Amino acid sequence: MLNRLPVSERITLGTAAGLFATAGVVAAAGAGPVPRFVTAGLALAALAALVGQAIEHVGESLGSGATGLLQSTLGNLPELFVALFALHHGLTGVVQSALVGSVLANAVLVLGLAFVAGGIRHGTQRFDPEEPRLYSSLLLLVVASLLVPTLAIKLGTPAAKHATALSDVCAVVILVLYLVSIPFWLRSGREASESSTATGSATDRQDQAALSLVGAVVMLAAGSLGAAVASDWFVEPLKQATVSLGLSETFTGLVVVAIASNAVEHVVGIRFALKAKPAYAISTTLSSPLQVALFLTPILVLLSPAVGPARLTLVFPTLLVAALGISALVVVAVVYDGEYTWLEGIALVALYCIIAAAFWWG
Repeated sequence: MLNRLPVSERITLGTAAGLFATAGVVAAAGAGPVPRFVTAGLALAALAALVGQAIEHVGESLGSGATGLLQSTLGNLPELFVALFALHHGLTGVVQSALVGSVLANAVLVLGLAFVAGGIRHGTQRFDPEEPRLYSSLLLLVVASLLVPTLAIKLGTPAAKHATALSDVCAVVILVLYLVSIPFWLRSGREASESSTATGSATDRQDQAALSLVGAVVMLAAGSLGAAVASDWFVEPLKQATVSLGLSETFTGLVVVAIASNAVEHVVGIRFALKAKPAYAISTTLSSPLQVALFLTPILVLLSPAVGPARLTLVFPTLLVAALGISALVVVAVVYDGEYTWLEGIALVALYCIIAAAFWWG
């Protein structure tokens, strides 16, 4: 089965296996918190990439329409595992900042890098803005829904005494929204996949080796299981490691955890931009933060009583809320005119760096 994989995927598989083994040895040897944290983080990022590649193969075997939904939903499995273990250790603040960081990393950082890559390589990129506008508008609407509990509590409304109940209600409503949106994701994924296949080069098609559905599922299961184990290794020394490295827990969740557990999503949009497919670059990049907001966040809110000593609510720190809202508005602004340049990409990356710097001290 392995000899049927393209060289790039064999490298990913080998790298993930090697880093996972290294992290296991370091954890079993009882090394200090920093080596355990770093090696587990690297293993988690590699396993996230492996899960992403397996999902692509499973989607191709089941039908192109399912690829987008599988990519954006199951691609968040490593982040789900990290969040569950963090909640088990009582690191609610890390989970909240990691959820916001996942949205920021994709909607601001990765989108900016895609603009830079596509703009430098192909110049000003123009595209049909219909689908990117829809994705950015949905992101803004979902972010607005997530902000309501925080505003209700921070403004001292009568709901301030019922933060947990309000969060649970919002989580259920958002999950229902996710369920009714599944037909849209399936249709969107089918259209993007078919267009990508039709316009792909012969070299790209020759480079993709066929992989059976059974083989893809086995690879997905192995990657997911490895990610679950690596997540425990990653979270267990997190608190001590952040102190040793001089990082705040909020910065660690917002930047380190978000990037490590979302490795696969950080590549897809940039790849489309380099292939001069700006509309797909934007839509693919924005689908991941939408799934984080629509699926991962409410699921964690509802599961938190069973896994953690403290409840996870949708009441976020004020600065996190402000960063989330500003980012959603900026994304709508940059995609609305139907074109982008490398300068807009640099501005987005700069915005991400400024937001990250604001959380350096906590």
